[in-house]
Amino acid sequence: MVRTMSLLRALIRTARMVRHTPRLADGLAPDDAVLLDAPDGELGPALVAAALGDHEPAAKLLATTRGAAEWENRDRYVTRLAAFAYSRPDWLAGWLAASPRDPDALLVKAELEVRRAWESPASVERLREVGPLIHAAAEADPRDPVPWRLALDHARGTHATHTAFEALWEQAVRRSSHHYGCHVAALQYLSAVWHGSHRECFDFAERAAEDSLPGSLVQALPVRAALTLLLAGAVTAVQADRIDAAADRAAQLSARYRGGDPWPAEVRNLLVYVLIARGRWEEALDQFRAIGPYATSFPWDRVSDDPLGQFLEARDGVRIEVASATPIRGGRRTRATGRAVAGQGRAAGRAVPGDHYA
Repeated sequence: MVRTMSLLRALIRTARMVRHTPRLADGLAPDDAVLLDAPDGELGPALVAAALGDHEPAAKLLATTRGAAEWENRDRYVTRLAAFAYSRPDWLAGWLAASPRDPDALLVKAELEVRRAWESPASVERLREVGPLIHAAAEADPRDPVPWRLALDHARGTHATHTAFEALWEQAVRRSSHHYGCHVAALQYLSAVWHGSHRECFDFAERAAEDSLPGSLVQALPVRAALTLLLAGAVTAVQADRIDAAADRAAQLSARYRGGDPWPAEVRNLLVYVLIARGRWEEALDQFRAIGPYATSFPWDRVSDDPLGQFLEARDGVRIEVASATPIRGGRRTRATGRAVAGQGRAAGRAVPGDHYA
């Protein structure tokens, strides 16, 4: 009898998937239209020009962010330009030769060298060597919080004491009290993987979110803490409640932006990963629709060497889960109540320097 009922449930689940999965593709970007870490309309031309050896568009772009104090955009663009210079450095070398004291060129150079140092087998020693570059970038424009985000990453990698880290944190928030990149750097330092604990990490994230404006990306800080916890392994009931509350807060943030907006794309990718891990399938599908074609490497690179493939696979899996919970003859979709933590073990302890922005 038990075997018969199990078979019947499997047949019903299969019938539901066959009937509803195709319909649930409505509102989702086609697989071949999904882009990984696509640049926005401002950064794209600068990257194209850099590929041709021309640094001027990048210089103008970063000068604009500095002049307008657009620190979030500045951090995002610096990170992407440095990543590009990692494999194509000639344009940056030309920029530094033409303008050796340019605050923007110095910042991209510092970001690049910190990235290289993190990937070195002797990362601690290499990071200590690049400290003067971060100091030079900070001195070049004392208003800019982005060099202080780099300083926070640098402190984490060189195992700075909590006292030393707090001194850097004070400098960062003095320049921009709600800067997302600096908050992410602090969160990483306080994580159990580095120099803190899961509780300390979550406490910091929740306090920062409560103090931030409703549309600020800092609202997503608790869901980043949730990811760290999920990747670490088993989750207690109390921790599960905090993870769900973090996802709820991030969903409220996501709702403030239009669907298909590239600005919150990384936050939405992160949120959908956590929703999947918690078995909140319908909400995850809604976020996949909001993401549109903008897949981001983070967080999928934490569980796969093919983040785009992992994104598409997860999206298909969510459609199947929602379809299997939908009555065969129409009716209202039901929220799955199961809780499954996806991809915990593969990436536990993996740490890379960036991941502040898509």
